[in-house]
Amino acid sequence: MSSGWFETVAVAQRRARKQLPKSVYWSIVAGSEQGATLTDNVAAFGELGFTPHAGGLPAKRDLATTVLGQPVSTPVICSPTGVQAVHPDGEVAVARAAANRGTAVGLSSFGSKPVEEVVAANPQTFFQVYWIGGRDQMEARVERARAAGAAGLIITLDWTFASGRDWGSPKIPERMDLATMVRYAPQALVRPRWLAAYARTFRPPDLKVPNMVAAGQPAPTFFGAYAQWAATPPPAWDDVAWLAQLWGGPFLVKGIIRVDDAKRAVDAGASAISVSNHGGNDLDGTPATIRALPAVAAAVGGQAEVLVDGGIRRGGDVVKAVALGARAVMIGRAYLWGLAANGQAGVENVLDILRGGIDSALLGLGKAAIRDLTPDDIVVPPGFTRTLGGDGPVFDPAPNRQATTG
Repeated sequence: MSSGWFETVAVAQRRARKQLPKSVYWSIVAGSEQGATLTDNVAAFGELGFTPHAGGLPAKRDLATTVLGQPVSTPVICSPTGVQAVHPDGEVAVARAAANRGTAVGLSSFGSKPVEEVVAANPQTFFQVYWIGGRDQMEARVERARAAGAAGLIITLDWTFASGRDWGSPKIPERMDLATMVRYAPQALVRPRWLAAYARTFRPPDLKVPNMVAAGQPAPTFFGAYAQWAATPPPAWDDVAWLAQLWGGPFLVKGIIRVDDAKRAVDAGASAISVSNHGGNDLDGTPATIRALPAVAAAVGGQAEVLVDGGIRRGGDVVKAVALGARAVMIGRAYLWGLAANGQAGVENVLDILRGGIDSALLGLGKAAIRDLTPDDIVVPPGFTRTLGGDGPVFDPAPNRQATTG
């Protein structure tokens, strides 16, 4: 193995912490307020167990599925994230890695690379938007993504502009001018590998968001676009329905945690939803997504694809999510750690780790295909699940009793 290889996502995170400037590393860790949701997203997977078999196990396992009409080699999608200062190749490196491993990638409208470049690297690209500005501005962004060849559209609805963190928020500049580079030089100089990667491009990290404007137009800064977002009233469900109709293709609503919101999203035209709490970066105290998944999947899984994101760190987590009703999972921090640790190869490394873990879990559970998983394959402790905004409990595999919150 090359020296860049790592065996778990946890190792990738440790390497990322050693290689990234402090402010960049902590902007990925993020989380809001006391980090209760951030912690629960990961810890909740550890509360679930498996019910393995010992004999008659399948010699081969089929891990493939489809998401938003796209065939993927495993039920793992790279979630849209902003990666402005993690690696010079940014989302293009992530897209190439995903393509090389046979899966799809989400591109954030707050990403650092143009949608045209990302789609060229991976035609299975889902373009993600927030509701920023009026319908005319939203339409312009959507049509640019369509022209670029995006395979699907994602709208993320969960965001409350919470900014306080008990451990302190990282100091992120608005732009990298000379004065800023001088001010941040002490952080960069102690991270020589990160600094060398950008030095080879002859330019500093570009803290701009090119997909917020028409192709070829001057891109606003990340914080400039964020200010516009903060000044925009949140969308109504009628706006979501308008966007779904405008796109007219595979359409995923991200940020769902409640059963009633899942139903509204489907009524608005969603062909898929992602059970999500923004990776613990939004309203702290929101339950872990894996706790909310079963009720949401039971409520709308027959009408739309149900994905989940938040806290996935190993292949066994993916198997637990699929067994409890998910079509696939979306990963964010996991591949960002890989990108920071070893660029495109690091993202591929993370996807390989998850694939290996999925395959091992399927073998142990005696399943020949990912589609054969059921809740009976998982040990769900009493009181584990949360049915939010529903009549519940809608998921109650004996002898487990599930908690319900209206």
